[in-house]
Amino acid sequence: EINSFWKLNYNGITQSNLVLDKIKTITFDPAVQNRVTGEALFLRAYYYFLLIQVFGDVPLFTTIVSPEKLKTPRTPKADIYTQILADCDLAASLLPTTYTSSDVGRATKGAALGLAAKICIYQKNWSKVIDYTTKIKALNIYTLMADYKDNFRKTTQNNTESVWEIEHTNLGLNLGNSLNQWWYSKKIVGGYGFAEVTQNFVNAFEADDPRLKFTVAMNNDDYFGVVYKNSFSSTHFSPRKFLQPDSTVTQKADGDINYTAIRFDEVLLFEAEALTELNRLTDAQVSLELVRNRARLQSKTPTLPKITTTDQATMRDAVRHERQVELGFECHRFFDLVRWGIASKYVPEFVVGKHEVFPIPQIEIDLNPNLVQNPNY
Repeated sequence: EINSFWKLNYNGITQSNLVLDKIKTITFDPAVQNRVTGEALFLRAYYYFLLIQVFGDVPLFTTIVSPEKLKTPRTPKADIYTQILADCDLAASLLPTTYTSSDVGRATKGAALGLAAKICIYQKNWSKVIDYTTKIKALNIYTLMADYKDNFRKTTQNNTESVWEIEHTNLGLNLGNSLNQWWYSKKIVGGYGFAEVTQNFVNAFEADDPRLKFTVAMNNDDYFGVVYKNSFSSTHFSPRKFLQPDSTVTQKADGDINYTAIRFDEVLLFEAEALTELNRLTDAQVSLELVRNRARLQSKTPTLPKITTTDQATMRDAVRHERQVELGFECHRFFDLVRWGIASKYVPEFVVGKHEVFPIPQIEIDLNPNLVQNPNY
């Protein structure tokens, strides 16, 4: 799986570079040419973000090179961040704000700005985070959905909360959302049960937080047409997000619920985190409250308190807690713990200085021995 992930993203980078190398030699509608250029720049940036998030330093290619030039050392992550931001800035200047009809789902200006904000979060460049989130909000097209669950329903995809959404279809193998198979309980035919919810995660939710019921399946809950039992997981809990009844998909491994990589709620939490680190706590409260208020309004007994602390450390914990419960099982948590430098506190047997990244696949090292730079990797 790790090697497939490596190859998938470098295939995407190669395709993006091919477009960027060739598009200037082709004469066609300038508006379409700009859009395609912006899409290629954004996608290259996104693929590189995924690679450095998982592997740390990786080789950087911004053009198609001959095979003998592929055996290069890894590029420092800081340099790749710089390239990603440059690509995002240029992409944002070329991409439209919205699409209609069959073009919905293409990369937009907001997607490029959102990815740039996320890069700045990883760089701890808090002022630049605010610059980008301000630009995103100024587009005046993003709002939180009234119903939290609408971010994970097939019928309400590409909604006003979606900033960058990976389109999935079950019309062909490998085009769908494989989380539908990976995360289903093994008690269900075809489920792999690869993700099990911990008791600590369940305990992280405050009393009457409606997001818990939608994020986690537990004893005697309806579980896509069957009754969930403790025996469905070694922890007694399973994830719900991105899962679908078998009646709605042709193959369990190819679900057609999209994966939203950046939602507007996360943009607000980017902003809250940056403002907290800048010690602008009153402003941070505003961004955080927008996210919490949606959950509060959906609760039958709305008791989620407003966060009004004037202590920076307490506000930092509140923002981090909100990311945990709001974005649960959306594939951000481990990387958050790493960038905050607290993974060893939560991840069993985590070795500081080693486990922040995944190992480069051995087959890639065999093909390119220059990839070996740090003996801990």
